[in-house]
Amino acid sequence: MPVVEVENVTRVYEERGQAPAAALRGVSLSVEKGEFMALAGPSGSGKTTLLNLIGGLDAATSGVIKIDGKALGGLSRSQLSDLRRDRIGFVFQAYNLVPVLTAAENAAYVLELKGLGAAERRAKVKKVFERIGLGAHLDSRPLKMSGGQQQRVAVARAIVSEPAVVLADEPTANLDQATGAALMDLMRELNREQGITFIFSTHDPMVLERADRVVRLVDGQVVGHAPAPR
Repeated sequence: MPVVEVENVTRVYEERGQAPAAALRGVSLSVEKGEFMALAGPSGSGKTTLLNLIGGLDAATSGVIKIDGKALGGLSRSQLSDLRRDRIGFVFQAYNLVPVLTAAENAAYVLELKGLGAAERRAKVKKVFERIGLGAHLDSRPLKMSGGQQQRVAVARAIVSEPAVVLADEPTANLDQATGAALMDLMRELNREQGITFIFSTHDPMVLERADRVVRLVDGQVVGHAPAPR
């Protein structure tokens, strides 16, 4: 069974006084467990909208989205929240770290939501931080860290609960080329070693060349599936 299934999904936004705007139009795709997949396309092509729908952060106007065989549209608000907590990790372009919390506390937040005790949370986060080269920064505040370090904290937060799939929106957009390449190589290692499924939205060639498969979107429609360029 695919980890993610998207079946004929449309997302239309309507604002008072304006004509309806279709961000996605009849999109269908499936993502297998362990894939390292990129959504490519120009700005406004629907990449971020599709990630938000897969992650249950937004609802489709029509069509069906399934995670682990469960249709998101059939879940209650609390069930959807539980699914996001337990099965989906998010890496946002702007990091979305809480500045008053330490790096470890930011990464452990989802574990706290799952009811893990403080000692167990700390142990799990420490293990992940050591794996991604942040072992000395457990108690650092985000604003005292570089952009690359903050993005690594965001990755740690996304993977510490061992989700089925990690969704990353333009993960290299705010990083220099060397830092971005190092981050992508790290996520590729995590994908291979732990079998975590990754879906990226990007227009960065460096990200695309590391993907197993590239799904191209133009004007809210899938225009092609292809192995990544080598």
